[in-house]
Amino acid sequence: MGIQSPIGPGAAGESHGPVFGEAARAQFAASYPETPHVLPHGLGHHHLLTLDALAALAGRLPESAIEYNRGDLPVGVDGKPEGTGLSIEETIRHIARSNSWAVLKNVEQVPEYEALLLSLLGEIRPQIEARTGAMLRPQGFVFISSPNAVTPYHFDPEHNILLQLAGSKTMTQFPAGDDRFAPDTVHESYHAGGARELTWHDELMEGGRAFAIGPGEAVYVPVMAPHFVRNGPESSISLSITWRSDWSFAEADARGFNRVLRRIGLRPAAPGRWPATNKGKALAYRALRRLGMTG
Repeated sequence: MGIQSPIGPGAAGESHGPVFGEAARAQFAASYPETPHVLPHGLGHHHLLTLDALAALAGRLPESAIEYNRGDLPVGVDGKPEGTGLSIEETIRHIARSNSWAVLKNVEQVPEYEALLLSLLGEIRPQIEARTGAMLRPQGFVFISSPNAVTPYHFDPEHNILLQLAGSKTMTQFPAGDDRFAPDTVHESYHAGGARELTWHDELMEGGRAFAIGPGEAVYVPVMAPHFVRNGPESSISLSITWRSDWSFAEADARGFNRVLRRIGLRPAAPGRWPATNKGKALAYRALRRLGMTG
């Protein structure tokens, strides 16, 4: 699915102004794509993002788009966390006391949530495309978390803005592309279908930067920047709007090519961060993939 035009003023929120105002767009433009930062938003209380609406949304999404488990997790996990025994609808409606963490993935599968996502991304599309080219593969994720719930240490392949709607949370981010925080071999395994969770060591904390956000605030997360999230003392609702770029796909394919090189005994250099293009390795890997030689 490609990015469409914004659907008009007021479509993203309950009011008629832009969700990302002039100051927010300027701040985003100055920092994108490599610098994490907090920016204001005006999404406010949206009828599609209440607990009842989200419980109903969970019932409309395929099982593959729903993930939920216990919220009292450590920063680092090994394998899939335990569940709570509740249904996803019960988990969401009673999030204040269900000791849970839940995510509804790819909410753009439902038309009204697709319209919301595209409207929000449409507001910052000029700033994005000025730096990283065409905005590709827009996706939306909604996180519903119990008080003090933890999202363990991991990374994601998308450019991401996490908008806080209810409650508060602190996201601790670590430098993207730094082998100390996410080894190159883990990147390579991930792009071959491996897990995105990372091994946590307490000594990593000194390299982290904490971003505390509440309602009306959002945090930008660069591609593959390791992070973990700790919820505040109240239940939380957050909306993550994400997109890919030619740069992010080239970085991923360069990682894939490095995995091929490592299998034959070489020690390849990591892909460069933006504005490095990584086109040589990316094109080589895409050629190998067409030939069925990347497995």
